[in-house]
Amino acid sequence: MAEDVEKAAEDGLALQIEEGLRKRFARRLFTPFARAIVQYKLVEPNDKIAVCISGGKDSFLMAKLFQELKRHDKFPFELVYLVMDPGYSEENRARIRKNAELLNIPIEIFETNIFESVVHVDKSPCYLCARMRRGSLYHRAQELGCNKIALGHHFDDVIETILMGMLYAGQMQTMMPKLRSTNFAGMQLIRPMYFVREKDILAWRDAYGLEFLRCACKFTEAASCGSADSKRQRVKELIAALKKENPQVEQNIFKSVENISLNTVLAYKDKDGVRHAFEDEYDLDFDE
Repeated sequence: MAEDVEKAAEDGLALQIEEGLRKRFARRLFTPFARAIVQYKLVEPNDKIAVCISGGKDSFLMAKLFQELKRHDKFPFELVYLVMDPGYSEENRARIRKNAELLNIPIEIFETNIFESVVHVDKSPCYLCARMRRGSLYHRAQELGCNKIALGHHFDDVIETILMGMLYAGQMQTMMPKLRSTNFAGMQLIRPMYFVREKDILAWRDAYGLEFLRCACKFTEAASCGSADSKRQRVKELIAALKKENPQVEQNIFKSVENISLNTVLAYKDKDGVRHAFEDEYDLDFDE
């Protein structure tokens, strides 16, 4: 009896969450989600998309937004809700399953041993782990007949990456809304949460009392793994401080990678990685 009552309560919550994406959170979540898809042509007729779920708030919300998009049925496309287990604890894996059931998301879990593969790596284990995880997702998605994988990076991830590249790597770049895979023929990566704000994701999570994984990595306590997270946190704090003086700072950071003039940069690399410096052509058209 108690289990039946709990199941009924969960079913009711799932319906509330779906209704919320159509009404309460439509403008803040579904509208920017749909905008990115239309503007960057992320979903096209007859696509089969692997919606990659890590267990966190961003990827689970992305899955629900894809379900809502599918409900509109503008054109035919297929979805697979893919969870890669790189070596999660039993507790974390159980939480992912529980949240998937609560949200009515039919996940498919496949296992890898990525955590064990990087445990003894001293230099950049997080970078290696991320590359291996991405490769595993591409491989499994391709096996399932998918032509795209979708990741849950949001607007704040994008602008933070811009500043992190400038401040810590001496380069100007950002997360792209879509990328063609160089190692998996015919596969693309898409980021449909590109315009969704993190504060709105948090508001959605908290409105329904949802609890997701924050980070399931076994090694985040290690200094080498924590460095990237601490840098991102410092950049978050920097943006928040700047926003107090300039409310448009976040949009301006984003626009900075839309409004680049190659005539006003010292150097740039083309799509083939060839570097072009302003002094190379400075005197070519000079008329004495």
